[in-house]
Amino acid sequence: MSRSTTAAFQALPALFIAFGLVAQDGPAAAPAVQRITLQDAVQAALKNNLQVGIAEQVRDATKAGVLINQGAFDWSLSSGLNFGRTKSARISSQPSQINPGTLVTTDYEFTTTTRNINATVTKPFEWGGNFSIAYGSQSPLYSSTDQSGTISAISSTNQVITTPTPTYITPFPYSSSLSATYTQSLLRNAGRDAASVLLIVAKKGSIQSDYIFQQAIIALVADTESKYWDLVFAKRNLENKRQSLALSQKQLNENQIRVQVGTLAPIEVTSAEASVAQREQDIIAAEAQLDNAKDALARALYPDAGRATNLEAADAPSIEPFRFDESTAEKTALDKRLELKVSRLDLESKQALETSANSKLKPQLDLNVGYIGASNTRDNFSGVNSDLTGFKYPGYNLGLTFSIPFANRAAKGGVSQARANRRQSELSLKDQELGIVLQVRTAYRNLEAAAKGVAAAEKTRIFREKNLDAERKKFDNGMSTNFFVLQRADELDTARSAELQARITYAKNVTTLEQSLGTLLEARKLEVK
Repeated sequence: MSRSTTAAFQALPALFIAFGLVAQDGPAAAPAVQRITLQDAVQAALKNNLQVGIAEQVRDATKAGVLINQGAFDWSLSSGLNFGRTKSARISSQPSQINPGTLVTTDYEFTTTTRNINATVTKPFEWGGNFSIAYGSQSPLYSSTDQSGTISAISSTNQVITTPTPTYITPFPYSSSLSATYTQSLLRNAGRDAASVLLIVAKKGSIQSDYIFQQAIIALVADTESKYWDLVFAKRNLENKRQSLALSQKQLNENQIRVQVGTLAPIEVTSAEASVAQREQDIIAAEAQLDNAKDALARALYPDAGRATNLEAADAPSIEPFRFDESTAEKTALDKRLELKVSRLDLESKQALETSANSKLKPQLDLNVGYIGASNTRDNFSGVNSDLTGFKYPGYNLGLTFSIPFANRAAKGGVSQARANRRQSELSLKDQELGIVLQVRTAYRNLEAAAKGVAAAEKTRIFREKNLDAERKKFDNGMSTNFFVLQRADELDTARSAELQARITYAKNVTTLEQSLGTLLEARKLEVK
C-alpha cells in the first residue's frame, strides 16, 4: 500500500467528524405552521396586546376620580381627650372682720385637675348643605384648694394668732354640651349643579373613560384586521409570482426546444431567460414581504417572543353587498361614534362648570338651624349625660348669614373662562360631527369603488388569461413572436396582482367603514367589559 493511500485512510475519521459537524450546523427546522382565522386573530390580539392593558389601567385610574370626589361628601369624625393638672399659689392680707385692728394674712395653694372630652361629626351634602353634631366637656372636672401655710392674725397688741386652713372642693365640677347644626346655602353654591360640580364632572369623566377604552379596542381590532389582510395578500401574491415563474419557465423550455430544432432564433431564448430571471426576482421580494407580514401579525397577536410566528391566514376576503345606504350610514355614525359621545360628555361637563361659575356671582346667603343642650350642675358624668340625652336644658337658634364681595372679579373671571371653555366644546363637537360625516361618506364611496374594482379586476384577469392563451396558440402556429407571448404573460401577472389587491382593498375598506360607523365591535360580535 502506498504512502498516499495510507494517509487517506488515516484521514477518514477526521472527515466523518467534519461531516457530522456540518450536519449539526445546518438550518434549524422551520416552526410548525399555525393556521388562524380572522376572528381568532382578533381574539388573540385583545387577549395579549399590551396596549389593551395600558388603556384598561388608564380607564381604572379615571374611574378612581369618582371615589376621590365622592370623598368630599363623606361623614367625618374628629375627637379628642385631654387631661391636665396645674398648681398655683396666692397670698392675701386683709383686716379681720371681727377685730378691725387685726390684719389677717392667708397663704393658699390651688391644685386644678381637668379632663376635657370632645367629639364632632360632620357631613357635607351634594346640594350645598352641611350638618354637624358636637359633644364636649369644656370646664374643670375637679378642683381643690389647700392651705400650704398658716393664717396669721396680728392683733393690736402685736400678738400673732394662728388658725388651721380649711379645704375647699368645687361642688359641681362636671359640665358638658351637645349641639347639632345644619347650614344650607341659599344663593351661592346652592343646588347640586353648583355644590357638587366636581363630582358631576368626575362621573362624566368615568363614562368617557369607558368610551375611550372602547376606542382603543376598536383601533386594535382595525389594526389587527389590516395586518391579517396584509398576510393574506402576501401569501396570495407569492403564489401568483410562482405561477408567473412557472409560465415563464415553460416558455423558456419551449423556446430552447425550438432553437434546437431550428425553428426559432437563439435571441428568443435570451429574452425568455430574462423573463425567468425577473420572475425569480419578484419571488424573492414576495417572500420577504410574506415574512414581514407574518412578523407584523405575530407581534400584534403574541407580544411574547416565545410564541410561534409561522402564521398562515385561513380566511379569504369575501365580497358582500353592504346593508346601509349612504344617508343611513351618516345617521348611524352620528348616533354610535364613540368620539362624539366623549365630546358630548365633555360639553356637558363644561356646561356644569359654567353653571357653577355663574353661581359664584351671587351673594353668600346661608340659613343656620341649630340645637344646643348643656348641663353643668352635676357632680358626676352620668348625671350630665342624662341631662343631655333627655334634652333637659334645650336651646335653639335660627339665623341667616349674608356676605357679598363688592367687585367680585375672581367670580367674573371664572364665568368668562367657563363660558369660553363651553363654547369651545360646542364648536369642537360641531366640527367633529362634520368631520365624521365626511369620513363616513369617503369610506362608503371607497367601499363602493372597491367593490366595482374587484369586479373589473376579475374581468381583466380573465381576459388576460384568454389573451395569453390565444397568443401562445398563435406563437405555436408561427403567427406571433416570443416578445408578444412574454408581454401577455406580464399583463396576466399584473392583472392577477391587481385583482388580489382589489380584494384586499375591499376587505380593508369594509373594516374602515364599520370603524367610521362605530359598529365594528358589534359587527365582530365583540363585547367590551
